[in-house]
Amino acid sequence: MIRAFLAVLLTVLSLCLSPARSQEPALPDYDRWDRVATQAEQLAASPDTATAQLETIRADIVDWRARFQAAQGVNGEAIARLESQIAALGPAPAEGAAEAEDVAARRADLQKQLSELQAPRLAAVEAFSRADALVRQIDSSLGQRAATQMVEQSTSPLIPGNWLIAASETTRLVGGIAENTAQRIAERATWSELRPRLPYVLGYLVTAILLLTLGRQWVETLPRRISARTSAYSRAAVSFAVSLLQIALPMGGIYLLINALTATGIFGPWTRPFLEALPGAGVILFGSSWLARQLFPNQSINYDTLNMGAHDRQRARWLAHAVAVVFAVHYVASRAFLPQSGLIERSSSLQRIPLDFAEGAAVVYNFVLIVLAAALLFKLGNILRRLKPWADKASSAYRHRVLAFAGMLTRPIAIVAVGVTAAGFVNLGNVAVWPWAQTLALLGLLVLLQDFIADVFDMLKRGQEGAREGLAPLLIGFALILLSVPIFMLIWGASINELAEYWVRFRQGVTLGGVRLSPGAVLTFVVVFAIGYSITRGVQGAMRNSVLPKTKLDAGGQNAVVSGIGYVGIVLAAMMAISSAGISLSSLAIVAGALSVGIGFGLQNIVSNFVSGIILLIERPIGVGDWISAGGQQGIVKRISVRSTQVETFDKQQVIVPNSDLISQPVTNWTRQSKSGRIIIPIGVSYGSDTRKVHRILKEIIEDQPLVTIDPAPSVLFRGITVDSLNFEIRAVISDIGSGLGVTSEVYHQIVERFLREGIGMPFTTRDVWKDGDLPQSDDEQETPPTPARAAQPDLPDDGK
Repeated sequence: MIRAFLAVLLTVLSLCLSPARSQEPALPDYDRWDRVATQAEQLAASPDTATAQLETIRADIVDWRARFQAAQGVNGEAIARLESQIAALGPAPAEGAAEAEDVAARRADLQKQLSELQAPRLAAVEAFSRADALVRQIDSSLGQRAATQMVEQSTSPLIPGNWLIAASETTRLVGGIAENTAQRIAERATWSELRPRLPYVLGYLVTAILLLTLGRQWVETLPRRISARTSAYSRAAVSFAVSLLQIALPMGGIYLLINALTATGIFGPWTRPFLEALPGAGVILFGSSWLARQLFPNQSINYDTLNMGAHDRQRARWLAHAVAVVFAVHYVASRAFLPQSGLIERSSSLQRIPLDFAEGAAVVYNFVLIVLAAALLFKLGNILRRLKPWADKASSAYRHRVLAFAGMLTRPIAIVAVGVTAAGFVNLGNVAVWPWAQTLALLGLLVLLQDFIADVFDMLKRGQEGAREGLAPLLIGFALILLSVPIFMLIWGASINELAEYWVRFRQGVTLGGVRLSPGAVLTFVVVFAIGYSITRGVQGAMRNSVLPKTKLDAGGQNAVVSGIGYVGIVLAAMMAISSAGISLSSLAIVAGALSVGIGFGLQNIVSNFVSGIILLIERPIGVGDWISAGGQQGIVKRISVRSTQVETFDKQQVIVPNSDLISQPVTNWTRQSKSGRIIIPIGVSYGSDTRKVHRILKEIIEDQPLVTIDPAPSVLFRGITVDSLNFEIRAVISDIGSGLGVTSEVYHQIVERFLREGIGMPFTTRDVWKDGDLPQSDDEQETPPTPARAAQPDLPDDGK
């Protein structure tokens, strides 16, 4: 079953990551391509070629390039078959050497067939390179034109005459709209014209008004009403999901309103561009309103997203709404009639009203909108730059630092935007203000989405402690940041074609040390390695829990076998993954050779510990549960890994010992071969004691201990005579050296009890205390000094007698 499942999984993976092999791709028409490429190169090199024409040529070249890329896989199965046949003949003879005539003839024939099959591939590779270079040339030309347009200087909006031109152009604009609308009404607003469309118009209009008024008021209070009926751990996630209706419902009203107005038929070329710009303006207004309420709420439903006071929240929310209103006005004006509006000018889909708006009026309009937006952003930046994270919430520190830094940048950006616009660089001022406003909005959205992901995990785990701060929410939040990179690029002027080109480059991958790494190869490697790793872990678990416990191997041997299976399985999984990804092992050998130098210098300690760990697991001089002394530490071995060994001391402290120390330094293993060990117990008795009697008593006491072995038998030795005591020594082998302290303690207890009963004296030290002035006056008056102590007891106090 497992084998069949893996076969199906690998088949699906191969179908997803590689082109279909059921049919060979059709070969491109290289003659036609040559004519197209030659003409495209001429037009791309000419500065007189229109931008729209360059974009059309580019789209055609990109299509050709995709065909050439597909053609690079032609004859794949036949080429692989011939290469295997050539490999079966053995290596080609060295220069000057000869091989059998029939083998040489067969090799030459196969090589000829291989060359013929590879010829279409080589042609496709060459054509692909030419198309790719041509696309890059066109992109470079378009980029230069866009940059030139952005830095083009116009007349200054501070010139008073431009304000008179703006007033005149405004009159023309209003007059043209009124005249065209009146004409359309006269032509299409008759009863015969309106009667068929009237039900649709009224239905759309009434529904739109309800959604934009009552519906919007209802949906704004919906999250708080729903949160009151949900549990504490699901309140935040449910409220956030429901709050998205604050965007969806008004946008539905906008679309219905547009449909109602369009159904009247009275909107012509002077008014239709305004109508078509309303959806974008609605997204700006309602999306910003939702974002401001989520980031700067009057009262948080479950928790505060940002550490801000109530006054700062209210001001930030108002400023965000105001910026959105100005941005929406700029969006509608730039889409409908206003030139020099920044990045919007790069859009080829603009269909503005039939009015050639004067440059002097355009700079004034843009200047007013930029000044309003810059002033509002400046104040919003002042609030954001004061953000400080909570002292007890370390996880939120990053977002506060990012938003505070963004707020700090907002002020100089706003000032620069106004300055360059006043100098006549209107497009540049627009590029500074509006993308930065969108950047701030996207940063706020990322903060909210990261909180929402954490709230979802908290809901799934039913409020379990630490669910919001787990690894999975963190990784998903990081993935969201990576996915937002293309959006940031679009905000700052990257086109869809440029993003598509970046994606093509990404799919092609990079070459490192002769190894081609592409997303498909990396994904194949990860999936195959994950499957191999999972199988390895399953085999390890089966061996550890089912097979090895039934063998005669001890715990250390079983651990060594399981670890060895893990290393072998990981190596095999890595090799299979590398081969499946199409990476040549010979190319990796070069990379490995280069890395070996760095490993030799920088990772030598890690490698040494790793090799030592393998030696420990194979030779097993120590095992789990052994009592060892190494590196000044003594304790029980708890775990042996490939880098270090964990030892638990008798004080219950965990000590990590590098494996290289266990190999290169002396190690005492008290329990490796056997748990038995010898204990030595010294005893001193006072002068005058019967030494034979003492020997007999000690012998009886030690032989009565249950852990003392019979073979070898314990012994009692009279070890010496000192000025303090008569010294004896008990030597005995016990079956469990780990109980040596307990046996020693019990023997001392019984010795004291027997010596008291038998009248055998124990040595002790006496002292006389002399005070100042109490020294004797003559030798006759001096007291006889005490008898020298027979033995010293370290546990007695210094003034004990």
